[in-house]
Amino acid sequence: MIYKSDHLEAYMNLEQLIAVDAVVSTGTFRGAADRLNKAQSAISHQVRKLEDELGFAIFSREDYRPRLSSEGEVFLREATRVLDQFHKLQATAQELRSTQEPLVRIALTATMSLEPILKILGEIGDKFPNTHIAVATEMMGGPLARLMKGEADLIIAGLEGVDIDHVETTPVGAVVIRPVAHRSFPMAGRSGMRSRMEMQSYVQVIVSGTGGPDYDQSRDVLAGGRRWTVSDFATKKSVIMNGHGWGGLPEHMIAEELKNGELVALNVEGFRPRHTEVFAIRRRDQAMGRVQAEIWRALQEHAGLS
Repeated sequence: MIYKSDHLEAYMNLEQLIAVDAVVSTGTFRGAADRLNKAQSAISHQVRKLEDELGFAIFSREDYRPRLSSEGEVFLREATRVLDQFHKLQATAQELRSTQEPLVRIALTATMSLEPILKILGEIGDKFPNTHIAVATEMMGGPLARLMKGEADLIIAGLEGVDIDHVETTPVGAVVIRPVAHRSFPMAGRSGMRSRMEMQSYVQVIVSGTGGPDYDQSRDVLAGGRRWTVSDFATKKSVIMNGHGWGGLPEHMIAEELKNGELVALNVEGFRPRHTEVFAIRRRDQAMGRVQAEIWRALQEHAGLS
């Protein structure tokens, strides 16, 4: 797609706009080259050629990192609209020509109950039996890491760490993480707020992330305290149920235990129950096939899954 200005006799192509957008998103020409899988010199050439054609600098290069010029800021706003429309057009064309894609990969935050999403996937799986639906549960930044590395077609997770300008989202529900301990835990029988200093003497059970260092979303970790690290929430619940420590667990996993008194909600300084909105998230630059589009529409229609 080429755009021509009768006044400037300038030609813009989508690759140039994509290169500019990538430089802004990553903050460097090297980052843009890595994202687009191109040589840094190629990215620099595309941007410089576009600037020559437009007759103004999109980036100021006086600082260590490229910074948008005043003209570049205005240009980027319009370029973003063009790219958004192009991605929507790509998605529409993909869906129109698609029959059934062979594989749809979905990554979900492990804090969310699987039951509601599995009901949707089961119905769509029956409708499209030739499509393999692969579902993975991930900790912390794991879903986002899979999406950005191209290892998932869509994810269901919170928005922490998400570059909202480059994804499409639809709300699907919320998750509450509540600090708890087994009724035999020393602090479980005490009323009132437990101070951070008091809790440092007891083991906090935490779940390690699966997203790697670039997508570390660890939170609610008591600094200076004793801790055990486990790989998933099922193991974390087992450790806590056996009285070996305390920690936050999703409410849907512990509703029965809280009701019958096996687990006790803790009131810990700085560790109030955490409420997280959960979204279905997909990359704008990745076209959806027919089955993924069906899943996306179903998620939009069934908000409040968790």
